[in-house]
Amino acid sequence: MKDYHINIFYSEEDGGYIADIPDLEACSAFGKTPGEALREAEIAKAIWLEAARAAGKPIPQPKYKPVIYQVAT
Repeated sequence: MKDYHINIFYSEEDGGYIADIPDLEACSAFGKTPGEALREAEIAKAIWLEAARAAGKPIPQPKYKPVIYQVAT
């Protein structure tokens, strides 16, 4: 199975980086650095999936594809 896409962006309001997994509702994490946010998101993803399985909820397939822009040179 493909893995879930993780968006990482800086939040001025929070003073750090947010890592968000669009395919998993309300699954996100915070870190002072992008790497820390990514590590925390991987932990949050594992917990999210474990909780969904335990509750008998469906596990969504990875579908999110970010829009990637290329600048013509």
